[in-house]
Amino acid sequence: MRLSQMLFVTLREDPAEAEIPSHKLLLRAGYIRRIGSGIYAYLPLMWRVLKKVSQIVREEMDATGAQECLLPQLQPAELWRESGRWDTYTQAEGIMFAFQDRQERELGLGPTHEEVITAIAKDTIRSYRQLPVCLYQIQSKFRDEIRPRFGLMRGREFIMKDAYSFDRDEEGLKKTYEDMYQAYSNILRRSGLAFRAVEADSGAIGGSGSHEFMILAEAGEDEVLYTDDQKYAANVEKAVSLPADVEQSRFTTYEKRETPDSETIEKLCRILRCSPTNVVKNVLYQAVYDTNITVLVLVSLRGDQEVNEVKLQNELAKLASQYNAKTLISLEIPAAALQQLWASKPLPLGYIAPDLADDYISPSKNVAPRFVRLVDKTAVELKNFVTGAGEVGYHFVGANWGEDFSQPQNVVDVRKATKGDRSLHDANQKLTTARGIEVGHIFQLGTKYSQAMNATYTSEQGEELPIYMGCYGVGVSRLAQAAVEQSYDKNGIIWPVAIAPYQVIISVPNVGDREQIAAAQELYNQLNQMGIETLLDDRDERAGVKFKDADLIGIPYRIVTGRSLKNGKVEIVERATGKAHEISLQDVPSTLKTWIDNALIA
Repeated sequence: MRLSQMLFVTLREDPAEAEIPSHKLLLRAGYIRRIGSGIYAYLPLMWRVLKKVSQIVREEMDATGAQECLLPQLQPAELWRESGRWDTYTQAEGIMFAFQDRQERELGLGPTHEEVITAIAKDTIRSYRQLPVCLYQIQSKFRDEIRPRFGLMRGREFIMKDAYSFDRDEEGLKKTYEDMYQAYSNILRRSGLAFRAVEADSGAIGGSGSHEFMILAEAGEDEVLYTDDQKYAANVEKAVSLPADVEQSRFTTYEKRETPDSETIEKLCRILRCSPTNVVKNVLYQAVYDTNITVLVLVSLRGDQEVNEVKLQNELAKLASQYNAKTLISLEIPAAALQQLWASKPLPLGYIAPDLADDYISPSKNVAPRFVRLVDKTAVELKNFVTGAGEVGYHFVGANWGEDFSQPQNVVDVRKATKGDRSLHDANQKLTTARGIEVGHIFQLGTKYSQAMNATYTSEQGEELPIYMGCYGVGVSRLAQAAVEQSYDKNGIIWPVAIAPYQVIISVPNVGDREQIAAAQELYNQLNQMGIETLLDDRDERAGVKFKDADLIGIPYRIVTGRSLKNGKVEIVERATGKAHEISLQDVPSTLKTWIDNALIA
């Protein structure tokens, strides 16, 4: 492609709307243009990148035996109500674009396609002989993000590959899951990206096991915890670890102590001269289920630990059926205004005891009459601990479970693992942290959707059984921007060879020089005939402008037909390293072919 004939506009200054480097560079380099909040046009250079990413994804999916299809973006509300997710996606999370057609039928623009694909499986899969099977598509998705930001990282319309597998049983699902795990690793490796696969929370998609595939980058929204021995990695929302050792308590008898102005752990420990590992703190949460029932939750955990609210949400989601509910709508620490809606009297905030009386809850048909009491594992193990006395300005010391407070019934893991914690698999390994951008997520759904939507098959024994499902997503457009976030410098983008829009750019310093133009044209023809994707910058611009644009758009190799021509040579500059090589004209095609082939194999 000749640059003079291309829609190609670059910017010298960072656009005001862009916050992170990759967003700034994609706008400045003319890859994307903002059309509205969270809505972007993919211009020619970007579309080439996206097609390359899609092709790598397609090849790796096909290698697993998956079959490509295309599913409707318009989805009837009935399917989502059947799975129980309509209210979650339109109200609780509120990320689905939902509307009515002219017949007043409710529809949504697909943020994901579990319901549609399960309906297809229900209609088409009858026998065990048809299993296993896996279908995938590459298509635009729509999500009504509260705060669209970071360009293609968190947009309201984006390109995604989503796949769905169907197996006879859990064993078959796990085999498919392993195949997809390998396929995703291959996709990111072939794309030339540094990544890490981590254990993850399944979130609104549901199911049992799941892994996220993270592109490592400083601007990543997610925190990853991992060990240097490469045997453990997890998203901070899912991570588990061994907390610091408990210091021996200095209290040996149970008594009530006056502790004025000690509403924080730090102040309390200073007054009592104790370690936060000796404290049981009690944190109050307010949960609301989709039946409009408010449930008050008291979480007890060790004083030096923090609540992982994703883990807490998962625990509370398990209790939904007790309140005739399907979904947890919201979870928060209730501020004073919310407390007034249900509290019968002022709460002893900062001094709450593990046995906070249920009579603090005013009788109401929309409020559960008793606290849900959850005790983290770190708190259960404590002896002679310090905790709130249920009275402002007072704490108990020397307390014990089973003596001074009832033995906990609901013991859970809701603590947040942090950097420096010891690993469960090897206490000598400490958790290290890194930032990551999630570009892929794979889930073992099990029978969550097939049971809800009655997607079954007939076994060899003639039994009607639910199909075991998995789902597997790759953010194609997000992956492309994540590649930029991982690899750039002060001059612009540094694309991996595998997904660069073009592999080579030929910059002609002086288009008025016949020798330079002739050499550039000859190389341009040779390289393209060899299958090396080449741009020819034949614009009537200063050499400095051309070099700056070549660096900005990030093409892996730049050929300069300049002064070296008098010696029968051209200069080739590697974008990633900045190294310049003088190569004879006749050796340029073979040299570049070798470099590119090696880069694609690596």
